[in-house]
Amino acid sequence: MSDIRQRFYIHDCPVRGEVTHLNETLRTILAQRDYPQAIQILLGEMLVASTLLASTLKIQGRLSLQIQGSGTLKWAMAECNHLGEVRALAEFEADPRFEQASDSRTALACLSNGVLFINIEPEHGERYQGIVPLEFPTLAQCLMQYYDLSAQIPTRITLASNTESAGGLLIQLLPRTEEELESIDDDLWVRLKLLTDTLKAEELIELAAEEILYRLYNEEDVRLPEPEALTFGCTCSKQRCSHALLQVGAEAVREILLEQNPIQMNCQFCNTEYRFTAEEALGLFGQHVS
Repeated sequence: MSDIRQRFYIHDCPVRGEVTHLNETLRTILAQRDYPQAIQILLGEMLVASTLLASTLKIQGRLSLQIQGSGTLKWAMAECNHLGEVRALAEFEADPRFEQASDSRTALACLSNGVLFINIEPEHGERYQGIVPLEFPTLAQCLMQYYDLSAQIPTRITLASNTESAGGLLIQLLPRTEEELESIDDDLWVRLKLLTDTLKAEELIELAAEEILYRLYNEEDVRLPEPEALTFGCTCSKQRCSHALLQVGAEAVREILLEQNPIQMNCQFCNTEYRFTAEEALGLFGQHVS
């Protein structure tokens, strides 16, 4: 399967949803660092979750999920922008429990006092941050709590990942008009929730979006627009590295140059290396090599 995000609607119902699959993109991201199995699975789930949540926004910008706390899992993050470009990263300490994991529960259980940040960063306009305590054993349950408490939109989310592929499904009941309240049967959302909960992890990972939606909702009038491609994308650049050096200051840059000339800066997301000779680094401050 290709790396895609498939939106769907139920005709004449205030219901929308998304199905996401990541394969090659996930493998590209996981290959950047030597992650143990539990962290790979967690990052896979976070990546598809970021694509699902980003799809609900009508903005140009990006949405990121970040988990923080104490323990052997220090933090993990994943993000998706409006172009369908995704990336992810995690920081951790060695823990034998990470190697035997079959789902993300193990990684989350190694996080103490965990908090989930949901960051929405439009290219133009104010940023928004939602904060959710990691009170449930799975990422999907924590995200559904966010929608219950903050967005107050009835939402079901299912996530699954292994070290090769990841999949996710989101379905939402949108606010209804008075006309829709009269025309839609009362058990619609209850029925859709029960059907969604029958989806198995292996089906979510292995089956195409069309087949998943047919198996779950074949008695509903499901409409499928064209799917959107998802790819790995990194925002690093030499210009961003230049800005980082400017923040450090000229004196600190001179000290770095005594130990490392040229200065080498590596992106943790994609492993791209950026080099600054002494002339380039000091030139940022309008100074010359003495």
